[in-house]
Amino acid sequence: MSIAVKQNSDALVQAARESARNLSIFLHTHADIQEIQIGSGTGDTQQVHIPTQALHLLREILVELGMGNDVRIIPVTAELTTQEAADIINVSRPFLVQLLERGEIHYHKVGTHRRIRYDDLMAHKEKSDAARRQAMDELVVQAQEMGMGYD
Repeated sequence: MSIAVKQNSDALVQAARESARNLSIFLHTHADIQEIQIGSGTGDTQQVHIPTQALHLLREILVELGMGNDVRIIPVTAELTTQEAADIINVSRPFLVQLLERGEIHYHKVGTHRRIRYDDLMAHKEKSDAARRQAMDELVVQAQEMGMGYD
């Protein structure tokens, strides 16, 4: 399951910003469940009990939408196609397949199709990002030692 939310107007961006701010006020609680009131445009209202964890997630979604960003929600247990996985980590599908074949990302096959668990993909991304940050830090240290003006 994957849920995508795309922005398409300034009014929606503004509504998302305001909603995120208003929701933040109520998230400073230790309660596991919150009660909120939802109203329709016709004046009908409904009390809804929502896990506080879900409201935190909703606030994060609203923040992103309020910045004009599209949002996609993917369960950590989701199994992705190679194209979906490549899109998430912003690489080409052929490059992703190379990573899979080299064993850098765990995958399994469903028939002839490769499937990658979202959490395995994110573990690889975090490891790759950490290695990239370390390499950058080492380059900065070398540049400073060589007096290249990176103080």
